[in-house]
Amino acid sequence: MINRVELQIDERVPFAAGHGFGDVGAYERLSGRAHFAVDPRSVAQQDVVDLDKAPTDAAGLVRFASDFMILKPVEMQRGNRRVFYDYGNRGHKRALQFYNDAPHNNAPITLAHAGNGFFMRRGYAVVWLAWEGDMLPGDQRIVLDVPVATDNGQPITGRIRVEYIADAPGISCFPLSGRIAAHSYATVSRDTRQAVLTRRRYPYDTPEVIPPDEWQFSSLQAGSGGETQSLEHAVVPSDRHIYQPAGFRPGWIYELIYTAKDPLVHGLGHVAVRDFISFLKYDATDANPLCGAEKAYAWGRSQTGRCLRDFVYRGFNADAEGRRVFDGVLPHVAGAGRKWLNHRFASPIVSGGQQYEDHFNIADSFPFSYAWSTDHLTGRQDAILKRPDTDPLIFHTQTSTEYWVRRGSLVHTDTQGNDLPQPDTVRVYCWASSQHFADPQPKAPSRGHGQNFSNVVSTSMFFRANLDAMDKWVTEGTPPPASRVPLRANDTLVDIEAWRRQFPAIPGVATPASPNLLPLLDFGPDVERGILREPPRLVPSGNAPEAPGKQYAVLVPSVDRDGNDVAGVRAPMVAAPLGTYSGWNLRARGHGHGAQLRFEGSYIPFPESPQERAVTGDPRLSILERYPDKAAYVAAIAAAARELVAQDLMLEEDVERCAATAADWGRPRHDVSLE
Repeated sequence: MINRVELQIDERVPFAAGHGFGDVGAYERLSGRAHFAVDPRSVAQQDVVDLDKAPTDAAGLVRFASDFMILKPVEMQRGNRRVFYDYGNRGHKRALQFYNDAPHNNAPITLAHAGNGFFMRRGYAVVWLAWEGDMLPGDQRIVLDVPVATDNGQPITGRIRVEYIADAPGISCFPLSGRIAAHSYATVSRDTRQAVLTRRRYPYDTPEVIPPDEWQFSSLQAGSGGETQSLEHAVVPSDRHIYQPAGFRPGWIYELIYTAKDPLVHGLGHVAVRDFISFLKYDATDANPLCGAEKAYAWGRSQTGRCLRDFVYRGFNADAEGRRVFDGVLPHVAGAGRKWLNHRFASPIVSGGQQYEDHFNIADSFPFSYAWSTDHLTGRQDAILKRPDTDPLIFHTQTSTEYWVRRGSLVHTDTQGNDLPQPDTVRVYCWASSQHFADPQPKAPSRGHGQNFSNVVSTSMFFRANLDAMDKWVTEGTPPPASRVPLRANDTLVDIEAWRRQFPAIPGVATPASPNLLPLLDFGPDVERGILREPPRLVPSGNAPEAPGKQYAVLVPSVDRDGNDVAGVRAPMVAAPLGTYSGWNLRARGHGHGAQLRFEGSYIPFPESPQERAVTGDPRLSILERYPDKAAYVAAIAAAARELVAQDLMLEEDVERCAATAADWGRPRHDVSLE
């Protein structure tokens, strides 16, 4: 039986007040719900965990529904007949922010929301569909409603594990999911003796058990207007919240293991994306608002980059009739991550395994690379790309942060750290010395809980060039520039000891002791059926006392005398630097001191003058020794931009933008006091 898709269009309104975008003309915004019906017995979705336990209708079909939004040319024949699918990170729409340099907005409607108009000038239909079944409504997020799995109508239960880290004092209550915007699996019992709550300072520390009488399955509610005419609080028993009256100590890793019930069939997120895009690409009826589309591309960043890699790996790029869904995909800052969505009691909102947070996460599991390789710890052979008839072309992009935090080297090495050539259908680009989240909107540098300013390198120009190159590759067969990554072969990809010898001794700057190590985790004998044992077990190796267990090789980019990455694609700000830009940033005291801070990189300003350099003992040349004035700095940025254009890594239109943002010593991105 063929899967069914029905689009319910609830709203159709002009976008940007009917503004015309060049030859493409005006755009409109469509929004509504996509309704799906799938046969749980069909081979097309046979690997979706617990789909056979989902409720069915009279026809034996599983039904589910998702929010969608489409920005499209009013006159489709004036567009480029390309569908661009933004996976949407945790229910948020991100493509306009990163490709169009627009302010983030979940309900784009104004001309300001179009930013520089890149998508519209090119004629793309930009589409969003919720794929994540644990998001709750709010803040105009898009949500996916998936069914609950049961055992012949009886609740399914299982042990699950959740981490909580309080960023500030005074936090005493969390949803069990750990995120206010995410669904929490209810506990089967509010008896805390049936669960275990622990805390630890660092991931490999021995956990301290918190006595069951010191915490509750309860929520803390607050409101005003009571007897005292002031703010009042109430502790309410709850199956979906954890409450610790003494409060959670900031920066500590708390871990709760409890028995949950009613797992959601999250693997249907892959099915929803597959069937929705297939409908937009292939349906030739009036029910398809994008009828006539010829090509489809997908982009995901971070969490959704992992989702995109998993989508391809599990074969969902072939639709229910065996046709290719996406012609090209562009996963960004996914690192080596993939597997975490399609298992029982999955929590899609959880980040990939970081050095400090959620370290023991199934998200980073073999295979890590698009190319075939052997897992030297298990002997298993596998690859993300293994279906040549339906696999898409790949642009995998990652920043320096992914090498430090998300085990990014494993994307293009084998599991022992040797260079691994990628298929001809793959390009991997390292955006040198940039960080995981690079806000296209210029803002002043800040520290948060980091020891250094967060990395300020701007990279949005690369998104635009990549999409143009992908479209030429798909449409005309024009090969894009070769992959640009650090390599073992030329010593630009190194271990931590070699990196520490290279990094300059900047006064007052601490450096990482290691990147985010990747242990081999044993999630139990039923892991291939999608049932995880929590907590997982470390597979012992007899060495590495700082992180017991067998390890995959994780390497980092080598650096120059300024501490900036040598290899990869250097953005103009890195080619003409005003500081050291790294992919790592260490946590400040009181917040896991010395460990990597989430996905943050660092910006460590150069000394401004030769005099400052002499006084501080900084080994790096000062700003004025590099650029005698503002004009010289702008000229260096423009020259670097033009070189990237010559290499087909940047668009000509972005040269002027880069020069303009450099005009005043790159302020506000840079902390510079020079006049």
